Order: sequence, then C-alpha cells, then structure tokens
Amino acid sequence: MRYRDNKREFDRKTDKKFGRDKAFAGKRDTRRTAPDSRTFAKGGKTDPEPRRAAKSAPAVFDDGGDMHDELIYGKNAVTELLKSGKGVDTVFIADNVNESLAAFYTALAKECGAVAKVIHQNKMNAMCHDGNHQGVAAYRSTVEYCSVEDILKAAEDRGEPPFVVLCDGIEDPHNLGAIMRSAYLMGAHGIVIPKRGGVSVTSVVHKTSAGASMHLPVAKVANIAQTVRLLKEKNIFVYCADMNARPLYDHNLTGAIALVVGSEGKGVQPLVKSLCDDVVSIPMSNRGTGVDSFNASVAAGIIMYEIRRQRTKNQ
Repeated sequence: MRYRDNKREFDRKTDKKFGRDKAFAGKRDTRRTAPDSRTFAKGGKTDPEPRRAAKSAPAVFDDGGDMHDELIYGKNAVTELLKSGKGVDTVFIADNVNESLAAFYTALAKECGAVAKVIHQNKMNAMCHDGNHQGVAAYRSTVEYCSVEDILKAAEDRGEPPFVVLCDGIEDPHNLGAIMRSAYLMGAHGIVIPKRGGVSVTSVVHKTSAGASMHLPVAKVANIAQTVRLLKEKNIFVYCADMNARPLYDHNLTGAIALVVGSEGKGVQPLVKSLCDDVVSIPMSNRGTGVDSFNASVAAGIIMYEIRRQRTKNQ
C-alpha cells in the first residue's frame, strides 16, 4: 500500500509540474501511434504507419513549378532507364561504389548522352530520402532534346532564315528559362545548350520560361565550339556578345543568324569567341560605377529584340 501511495503522489507531482490534463493524470498512454497518424472519433483507432517505399522507386522533387524533376534510383531501375533510350540528364554515382560498377554506369551514361557525376554517399542518401539507392541514381529528362539539324529543319519548314541561340555555359536555371522565353517570343527556331558545363532543362527552367521551353526545340551538344563550326558551314552568320565591340545596332542582323550567349561569370569561351564571325555589344550608361554589365538573360533579350526588329523591318 505504501508503494502505491508513493507512486500516486509521484504521478500527481509530475502531472502538476508538466501541466498534464487531469483526465489522464496518473495514467499511462499505451497507444502506439505514428507521428502523423490521426485518431478517429469512434473506437480510438489510428491510421497504420506508412509503408516503406519500394526498392528502386522514383523520388519526385517539387520546387514549386508545374513540372517535376524525377529522380530514379536503384541499379536495375537506372540500368533499364539508360538502356531504354529515354532522355536522361545526369547519372549520379556514390563515391563508395566499387570501380567496376562505377565504370559500367559511366559508360552507359556516355552512350545516351548523359553526364555522370560521382557524389558523396551522404548526399546520395539525402537525394533519395534514404531509400535503397544501391549507389546509383539518375535524373530523367523533362523534355526530349533534338539535334541542331532538327532546329534548322524547323526554320526551313517555316520558310524563314534560321535564327539559333547558343548558351555557352549558362549555369543558373532562372537565366536559361528567361533566355528561352525571350528566344521564343523573338522568333528563334531553337536553343542549343552544352551537355557539360551548363544547366539542363529542369522544372525551374520550365517555370521561369512560362512554358516556352515546351514549345521551343532544344538541342544538347557535346561541344559548343564544334556547333559554331557546323553553323558556319551552313552559311549561318554567328555573333557573340562582348563589352568591347561595336554596338549591336551598327551590325546587319538580318538573314541566317546565330547568337552565342556566354556564362554569367566568364562570358563566352575564348575559343568560341574566336570562331564567331563578329562580336556585338550593348551601349550602356553610368560606366565606372561598379555596375558595368547586364545580367546574361537581360543582355540576351536586348540583342534578340534587335535581331527581331531588323528581321521584320521590311516585312
């Protein structure tokens, strides 16, 4: 009896200290519920704990856009995705995977035009929400990429001289989306982006482009410099933007034309710039104040507007 009295006194003091409801004072809650389960009004039943995700399941990441980047993980799932020939942007390989397996997926990624990246296993765990990724994962493309020839064919079918925009290392998806939106509205026939050294078309790009990325053909190439050579062989005049050049309105921007837009930090690569037929610049005020350049997407939009103005001037 003394033990029970002491226990009751202890429970009473504990309940008073932590402010427990008197209805449950001194009673032990024996219900086992999941953190997010709901208790029904009748019977006190609870929802069952959520089932574990199946192996090799896709993880969908929502960044607020209408489209999602789908991450496929697990050896079998990634292997079948790469062999299927469907668009794949990037293949991720954990750094604790053995060399032969890493070489196998690197070769598969190269065959389908995807980039293979080795990342820390902890980052892989976070990406896959601690799912059974088995050391490999891949981003499925949200668009189907075309070839440069397909873009030129689209211009031919419309009876117009080609107008192509090449993004040389754009890293910010917001900039790429804004460039694609301007390109679509200014009458460009397609966008060219690199397989390496630049952002792919992601859900952020879709959202920023306001859907233009779903209508504008996008080509993914291994080498921007080689693409410039190819366009010049097709008698397409290639321009790039740089600060130390003649203003864009002093150039004849009619006819078959391609515009190279450089990356946010480094601009157009020196090799690519040397291959271009000419360089244009945008006149600016307030030089020498520290604000001495336009944002990449803003500069691209200004130049594309001038190209559009000159191409439609005599129509």
